[in-house]
Amino acid sequence: MKRKNSFWFSLLAILLVLTSCTSGSMPNPFSPDEPEPTATLPSAIVTVENAPDARAAMTLFLEAYKVESYATMYSMLSTLSKDAISQEDFETRYKEALNSMSLSEIETEVLSVLTNPTSAQVAFRLTYKTVLAGDLTRDMVANLTLEGEQWFVQWDEGLIMPELVGGNKLAMDYQIPSRGDIYDREGDPIAAQADAVALGIVPGQIFPEGEGTLLNELSKITGKTAGEIRQSYENAGADWYIPVGEATADDAARILNMNLGGLWSTPYSARYYFGNGLSSQSIGYIISIPAEELGEYQRLGYGGSERIGYSGLEKWGEDYLAGKHGGSLYVINPEGQIVTRLAQSDPEPASSLYLTIDDDLQRHTQNSIRGFTGAAVVIEKDTGRILAMASSPGFDPNYFEPTNVNNQALGELLSDFDQPLVNRATQGQYPLGSVFKVITFSAALSSGLYTEDSTYECGYDFVELPDRILHDWTWEHCQQEIQYSYATDPENALDIYSCYTKPSGDLTLPESLMRSCNPWYWHIGLDLYSSQRTTDIAEMARAFGLGQATGLGQVAESEGLIEDPQDAIEAVNQSIGQGTTLVTPLQVAVFMAALGNGGTIYRPQMIEKIQPIDGNPTTIFKPEARSTLPLSPEYLQILQDAMVSVIEDNRGTANFRLRGYRIPTAAKTGTAETDGVPHAWFAGYTLAEEDTGLPDIAIAVILENAGEGSDYAAPAFRRIAEAYYYGSPQTTYWFETKFGVTKTPTPIGGIPTNTPKP
Repeated sequence: MKRKNSFWFSLLAILLVLTSCTSGSMPNPFSPDEPEPTATLPSAIVTVENAPDARAAMTLFLEAYKVESYATMYSMLSTLSKDAISQEDFETRYKEALNSMSLSEIETEVLSVLTNPTSAQVAFRLTYKTVLAGDLTRDMVANLTLEGEQWFVQWDEGLIMPELVGGNKLAMDYQIPSRGDIYDREGDPIAAQADAVALGIVPGQIFPEGEGTLLNELSKITGKTAGEIRQSYENAGADWYIPVGEATADDAARILNMNLGGLWSTPYSARYYFGNGLSSQSIGYIISIPAEELGEYQRLGYGGSERIGYSGLEKWGEDYLAGKHGGSLYVINPEGQIVTRLAQSDPEPASSLYLTIDDDLQRHTQNSIRGFTGAAVVIEKDTGRILAMASSPGFDPNYFEPTNVNNQALGELLSDFDQPLVNRATQGQYPLGSVFKVITFSAALSSGLYTEDSTYECGYDFVELPDRILHDWTWEHCQQEIQYSYATDPENALDIYSCYTKPSGDLTLPESLMRSCNPWYWHIGLDLYSSQRTTDIAEMARAFGLGQATGLGQVAESEGLIEDPQDAIEAVNQSIGQGTTLVTPLQVAVFMAALGNGGTIYRPQMIEKIQPIDGNPTTIFKPEARSTLPLSPEYLQILQDAMVSVIEDNRGTANFRLRGYRIPTAAKTGTAETDGVPHAWFAGYTLAEEDTGLPDIAIAVILENAGEGSDYAAPAFRRIAEAYYYGSPQTTYWFETKFGVTKTPTPIGGIPTNTPKP
């Protein structure tokens, strides 16, 4: 009985289980006539959360890498990774690797993604495009971990490059070609590697009886005058070393064998700038790579020990002059041992620059403005080739060479108040003064309001403005004469009616240029402004190339300034090149060449060709016409003839100082007013090609705060022209006893009478 009861209880239990586990119905064994009980259960709630996109996270990391945004990359590292490396070390690790491989660009690609609930693996490809090692492509895998709701990168050095795991680093063994040279148009060196000698003086060791010989010999070899050399040490201590200059070892041999007391010499070998700096502001100089720029240059394939062009043509031509570096890229372990070589490239020789500069003419041009602050530019009239470009004071680029003992003078050079490093020929911006009258002259003719025969009475004063009276240069000369007469002979002092310098009187338009009559041009400026032709002069100036860079390109260049006048006063000032008008000497030389060649404005050219050390030129530069002056042939001829009369007419403003000058020339004087002593200008072009066979040239000269253009700039122009046509200057300046030696200054008012100002 007990066994039977146990069976039924077991059967009941099984039925209960089956009933609870099936969705169908079964008969109730105990009450077949009663309805089956029904159980109602709640519905299951299922929530699905998608994991963040690991591909997007890794893509963001790689995009940040492409632009080297290390802060962004570091922010995406896992907590454990940040604990293992600081942001500074993280950035340094990348930069060292990329600099060592000479990286130029990074390309990235995500290949595949494997995602787990809290981790992910992303396969990706990196391609490093480098200057010296070519393309370095690596397929890698990054592990990501989920922290909160974001993926973070588990970082180690292998994410830079697999070979760098374990603290390995990249190292480049550089092969550096010799730097290219810079030559003048005849192939004479201006900058080249050479064995050189630094020359200096110790004053206390000079033999008194041999001082003259010492100074003369040093003058011959350095180009400095004996007076300049003596002045450099006259206040120095007896045992001081005073740098004088440098010479090649061959050039210095003769003076070193003369056993001159006080002369010290120190040999060195380096890039040498001949002539102690020919056109130094344009040629430039080289220096060691600054620490703050080292990474930038390593990316270009530099090792860091090279010296680089830092200004002028040395900087512009760096890619040519430095050649193509070669190198072998190695992986080295923490002990400094080579693990493997990843890539190798061979160097390619440098190229040299051949300039349009004539080194002899350049030296004479520099000497013509020595002692002044200013600039002079000489260009071929029919091509735009620059034959000489001088800025004064100049500097000796050899001082930037650390192995040159005269390098000790570099600090004084860099702190010089006169700023000798500035290229005044291309960067100096000056009021043009009366040279600007050729532009106003052109605007007057082109306006149709004036003709060659138009006349105007040029008196001492200009009274057409309602609120002021302006004075001509003849009035100012008269005042100087009166002052001088009172100072020297009060009883017979002059007055305004007895001055030697008289007003110019009635002048035609061409005669106004010859006499540089200010009232004539003030009248033109005011007349055009009042005739609703307010921008005629400014537009003509722009057509002459002012207010914009000339397009030279290889050296730093200022644009100058030409503005439309806003009132009558500005119009009057602009008509004689004053007010807001600013120009560079190069701009003036360019438009003077255009006036002489029939109206074509050429892009000034300073480089003739670029040529490898071995082989033919890779680049040859040709003259390039940029625009044409908006002057009819008739008007241009009128202007040209007027410019010739500036020198040839007895009343011309340049006639007095250029008496005896035999080179046919058309030019214009200029005296630009400043807060102090005016700037002296003289600019024009020669007309001697038919007689000499030499191409005609245009010359622009400015001497800052020197005085009148006719007195100072015109003689400098003459000296440059004589050097070009005769090989050397033929005349001393009126204020010299011999070349480079100045007379005692003439007192104010002692200037010979009838010497025109502009």
